[in-house]
Amino acid sequence: MVQVCLNGTRGAVDGTVVPLSPGALAESAAEAVAAGATDIHVHPKTPCGQDTLSPRVVAATLDAIRARVAVPVGVTTGAWAEPDPAARLECVRAWTVLPDHASVNWHEPGAEQLAAVLIDLGVGVEAGVWSGTDGAARFAHSPLAPRVLRVLAEVTDTDPDTAAESARALLADLEAAHGRPVLLHGEEGGAWPVLRLAGRLGLATRIGLEDTLLLPDGERAASNAQLVASAVSQYGWAQRSS
Repeated sequence: MVQVCLNGTRGAVDGTVVPLSPGALAESAAEAVAAGATDIHVHPKTPCGQDTLSPRVVAATLDAIRARVAVPVGVTTGAWAEPDPAARLECVRAWTVLPDHASVNWHEPGAEQLAAVLIDLGVGVEAGVWSGTDGAARFAHSPLAPRVLRVLAEVTDTDPDTAAESARALLADLEAAHGRPVLLHGEEGGAWPVLRLAGRLGLATRIGLEDTLLLPDGERAASNAQLVASAVSQYGWAQRSS
């Protein structure tokens, strides 16, 4: 599985290539799926480009994307979108249109309560476990761990020379991940080395403008679709050569 992460916390400063509005996100999602993406992760944005959990914005974003693609669509619930854990729960409970899944960063305050609410709503939970945090230790002792959709193992080491090693260490910390599937990905300079490792290990992965603005050769990516096309090639090559 190759998930496309359409925009992340990036904004207008990162260039017009990054989709922000529901319409632009829908167009980018359709192109990425045509290029080989089988799942979508998106950060709904306010009109000024800030991440938000607003029911109105989440609904508009999901509706626009689903009008163009038939693959699962997930959203972020990152604490930066709503720092107060209680307010975050209120926003999610007020969603009128539900995503297929939502990422919950296990090291953030209120993660367990948020995951429980999402599961009760019938939304799949991607348990975000970041390297360099206590997320893996928290997840190991979580009673909700066996109920999540998958583990989103995020390697925060951006050094292309060490990111794969950091990824292996994170996977070791996760051990069996309670039997849940693991999606392994990196970011910035670590994005492509970690993606190739995921291919060799037979794990799901992701790519997109949230994780990197660059193609494997260092050239600036023109779109999410271009990143996905390169990822499908790199990922498939890694699997064949393993």
